[in-house]
Amino acid sequence: MLIITGHYRVDAAERDAYVAAFADLQRRARAAPGCLDIAITADALDEERVNNLERWESQGAMEAWRAVADPPGLDVEMRGVQVRLYTVTDARDPFSI
Repeated sequence: MLIITGHYRVDAAERDAYVAAFADLQRRARAAPGCLDIAITADALDEERVNNLERWESQGAMEAWRAVADPPGLDVEMRGVQVRLYTVTDARDPFSI
């Protein structure tokens, strides 16, 4: 499994429209083979922060999606990008530990 997670900043005046522009992409990604989850969301505490989360069954599934994703063509500067890809070898319920 792959997890892509993190956050970045955009101008506060543009953030909500920026996040809304990704609604269709998220809807299509969630229906794509191998997509376990995707969320591009506005942070509740920081008006400039956008949170990103993706979970994919495999590298191949993620690459297949990206080949057809057709993201919105936005002219918004992303600053302070802190997004990373993690390869997961184990997963378990965190509440049953």
